[in-house]
Amino acid sequence: MENNDASSRRQFLATGLLAGLAAGCTSGKNPFEGYAGSETKPSGEKVKLLSVDGEVIEMDKAFLKPVPDLPVVTNAEARKGIAGKKFVMVIDLSRCKNVGACKRACNHAHQLNPGQNWIKILPMEDAEHEAPYWEPTTCMHCDEPPCVKVCPVDATFKRQDGIVLIDSDRCIGCRFCMAACPYTVRVFNWEEPQLPAEVAAQPYSCETSLPQKKGTVSKCDFCPDMARMGMLPHCVSACPNGVFFFGDMNEDSVTNGAETFRFSDLIRDKAGYRLMEDLGTKPSVYYLPPVNRNFPFESGLPADSADQQQNHK
Repeated sequence: MENNDASSRRQFLATGLLAGLAAGCTSGKNPFEGYAGSETKPSGEKVKLLSVDGEVIEMDKAFLKPVPDLPVVTNAEARKGIAGKKFVMVIDLSRCKNVGACKRACNHAHQLNPGQNWIKILPMEDAEHEAPYWEPTTCMHCDEPPCVKVCPVDATFKRQDGIVLIDSDRCIGCRFCMAACPYTVRVFNWEEPQLPAEVAAQPYSCETSLPQKKGTVSKCDFCPDMARMGMLPHCVSACPNGVFFFGDMNEDSVTNGAETFRFSDLIRDKAGYRLMEDLGTKPSVYYLPPVNRNFPFESGLPADSADQQQNHK
């Protein structure tokens, strides 16, 4: 009887709708007046939809109401990470020429304000009589991140896939995390971000770090939205010299898009190391030493004075 009642109710509603449409047509009025797209004429192209009752119905495409863009995943899902993954980055210092393509790609993808950089390319010299080299520096996405431990509102968090992210919806701008980070890779949004209208209107996502918000801390996020699509971070794909390698430690594989290596072999054979390992932070970013360099050190290339200045604000 319940099925018969439900069928009768649906038949009644359908009959009423058809009657209403017929009345609208005979009166010369638009039968869809008051509905989304009522000023649009039917296109003649039908699309099939699933009703709330589980039935397949057809509707003219012209009268479909557009749905705003939503994040690929919710922030709750973004805090968990991608199951079964342990992301890692390798930076080959022998290949870096300070072209800056990695930095520009990162800044554009994350809509950073002028003067802000999540990637810093700093001139380094290990000893007085040794040749200098360029060192790209990103967030280290530590396995023991001190930034996470000092955050009083759980805005900075570590995911199961090893990525450390910031939830700007929770960040109160106390900057404890900036003080705790030994790598000085975090920046503070002192000013209102200069965002395109379409970006500013997007719902906030931890995985894209967009839209940026004034009064919050930001940093390299390893581009987890790209990882979900099976793509490389923007810095990796933008570098013309293949400096950055990205991959999954669980799969023991890293790639720069053109070359793929077994991660464990690459670190062992090339004497890979991590910055400030004695601190016990266990970074997920490894470096290959600047030996057999592809390019000579050129101090005339774009300097990172802006990077150094913003750290002292």
